[in-house]
Amino acid sequence: MNDGVLNRPAEPPALSDDLIEGATRAASYIGTKPRTVYHLVEIGELPAMKKGKKLFFRKSELDAAFRSAA
Repeated sequence: MNDGVLNRPAEPPALSDDLIEGATRAASYIGTKPRTVYHLVEIGELPAMKKGKKLFFRKSELDAAFRSAA
């Protein structure tokens, strides 16, 4: 019997809810210093998007990066 409910995978969070602006806020979110965030982005260990001079991070990607590192 189909009651109209589909088993769908969980949707990713909306970008506006998932976005962190700036290395300082990202550092606060992951519990480190901003310089460490810049270094991890530089060596490709931390995913980030750049718009102009500003870095943007997705919380979901930061969570995944540190979950896999643990």
